[in-house]
Amino acid sequence: MIDEAMLKQVMATVLGVPAAAIGPDASQDNIPGWDSLKHMNLVLALEQAFGIEVPDEDAAEITSYALIKVVLQERLAA
Repeated sequence: MIDEAMLKQVMATVLGVPAAAIGPDASQDNIPGWDSLKHMNLVLALEQAFGIEVPDEDAAEITSYALIKVVLQERLAA
């Protein structure tokens, strides 16, 4: 099970937004400043915070809160 509060905090910290701005519909489309550099920093921060490795093909695809949750669940279950 994913600690969603921790996930929201990691995302908020990297993306420079309040944790309250990270909801189920949060994505690159509606979070200002979620650019390619912040995306790479987000992937690295998620790997460190959750003790996982995100494969490059998954890293390119996790462009929303919902997709990040799916990948994290898969990696934590592995």
